[in-house]
Amino acid sequence: MESHADEVMLEYDGLFRIYRSGKMDRLRCPVRAPTGLDPVTGVTSKDAVIDAGTGLSARLFLPQHSTKLPVLVFYHGGGFLIESAVSTVYHGYLASLAAAAGVLAVSVEYRLAPENPVPAAYDDAWAALQWAASVQDEWIAEHGDVARLFLAGDSAGGNIVHNILIKLASSPQPAPSIEGAILLHPWFGGSTAIEGEDAATAKDMAMIWEFACPGAAGGADDARFNPMAPGAPGLENLRCDRMLVCAGEKDWAAPRGRAYYAAVATSAWRGSVAWFESEGEGHVFFLEKPDGEKARELMDRVVEFVAGA
Repeated sequence: MESHADEVMLEYDGLFRIYRSGKMDRLRCPVRAPTGLDPVTGVTSKDAVIDAGTGLSARLFLPQHSTKLPVLVFYHGGGFLIESAVSTVYHGYLASLAAAAGVLAVSVEYRLAPENPVPAAYDDAWAALQWAASVQDEWIAEHGDVARLFLAGDSAGGNIVHNILIKLASSPQPAPSIEGAILLHPWFGGSTAIEGEDAATAKDMAMIWEFACPGAAGGADDARFNPMAPGAPGLENLRCDRMLVCAGEKDWAAPRGRAYYAAVATSAWRGSVAWFESEGEGHVFFLEKPDGEKARELMDRVVEFVAGA
């Protein structure tokens, strides 16, 4: 007979299962993509160790080029619980992004919860940005232009981008200057569903966040998960020049993404923010259907944004 501790609290979309005891099962193991030359995109990739002590590393993607490239630091999604910068899914997306946008991409392999609860992921994300900006890697030194530095991430990675932009405002050390930030279907939440948000989904998302970050102040209204919560740092503190926020029309995260975009647009922040919505598409559809028409449209918009449009 199943004990109370072994009770399943949530099984999410065939991806993971959370137990009352605090245990979690990952139901799909990411397939690791090899590094090297991708004959389809012409992009070459390699792995780099950033901090051997914590295990922090990154996968770098270098497209064919004739001039110095903007450097784009990317944070993958997965609710802080699953996925990897070196999985075939993210490797394929980053190779395509590097080729299309003409960027040297640094895809961060941050620590996952519950083995390493949040804020480990934020700490790793910050350390990886500092590493990239300080030009410690030979590829970045030879091929990158860190005067044109971008942050990007999908889902939980989009959440990470927001939190890094806020942290930059209060950093006691010299902070990198971020030209642009791309939040792809960012994962935000709160203790109460907002307009357009399904109440059951909001509750599940709150549970996942509190599992990943058991020390969260205010639970799902922790400012890192709910940037519009009372007491959250003002959005005027975002430290980048430009921002692109994206969602799918049928994305469960879209209501929070729209609310975030509207809050940024009406704040005292001096940057420029744009919204892009993919008609008829769901959460991170571009990873599942990278060759589809809507995924190409989204990629085109990201490329335009990096180019300054």
